Amino acid sequence: MPVLSAEHEAASVAAELIAVIVAVTGGQPRVLTIDKGRALPSGPFESSERSLQASLRTWVERQTHHPLGYMEQLYTFADPGRTGGSDRRIVSVSYLGLTQEAPVSGDPGAGWRDWYRFFPWEDRRKPSSLVDDHFTQGLITWTEDTSDAATRRQRWRRVAINFGLENERWNEELILQRYEILWEARLVPEAGANGTVPGEPMAHDHRRILATGIARLRAKIKYRPVVFELMPPSFTLLQLQRAVEALAGSLLHKQNFRRLIDQQDLVEETGEMATETGGRPAKLFRFRREVLAERSVVGSKLPLVRSA
Repeated sequence: MPVLSAEHEAASVAAELIAVIVAVTGGQPRVLTIDKGRALPSGPFESSERSLQASLRTWVERQTHHPLGYMEQLYTFADPGRTGGSDRRIVSVSYLGLTQEAPVSGDPGAGWRDWYRFFPWEDRRKPSSLVDDHFTQGLITWTEDTSDAATRRQRWRRVAINFGLENERWNEELILQRYEILWEARLVPEAGANGTVPGEPMAHDHRRILATGIARLRAKIKYRPVVFELMPPSFTLLQLQRAVEALAGSLLHKQNFRRLIDQQDLVEETGEMATETGGRPAKLFRFRREVLAERSVVGSKLPLVRSA
């Protein structure tokens, strides 16, 4: 068996940086994309930069001319067979960034898109039959496509837990697990199949990386006040609630949500009123940033409405 030289091994592996940049606009979760929505902002690590994050900021701002604020490392992806059939293994180092939407220039294909265009089944704010109508039969077929009884049971158990079937509760944080099952079942185009489920595909492994970013953010808003990175300087409590609902894809108990915000002392009144609410004027609030440090380890336990 031939032994690859160090030079050949290095040439067979490529590294890239990928950004999942999120905003909430008009009560909808938005993600910054390039290539007309086909990909996330990405580029190679430039050795002239002092860090991976600095290199990523350079690429994103070069591609989109959009400045970045809060960022954290997300995950490193290196699975073979997930990058468009290339023999070259791609190591993708991803980051999650939170910002407020602003006009994008630079790459002509860069722009903001609603992330539910890529994962329409994840928006549970209104009753939906997407899973029943488009997923169930395909998942049953995949479950039964093996002669091993133990594998069939294991597959169906995964499906039931992740898709909220057989009296299992829908868990909004399991978006990546749901996408991975759809990929294994070859129900999405990225798996090399025609794809039978709704939702726009993305190049290479980018929809999987986007799912990872959404899952991270859905989990994080329950114990860290990162949602305020997405809010304007002043906002109504209803706008804050709608932003959290948009990210979670689930509704919130209004009174419980407001009681929680009040108990945690996260916001304060600005003394001004919003007059563009379409109804009675509403009080404007701002985030009390001085409580960020003390709240960084306190669970907010958002009162999400659980879907059946």
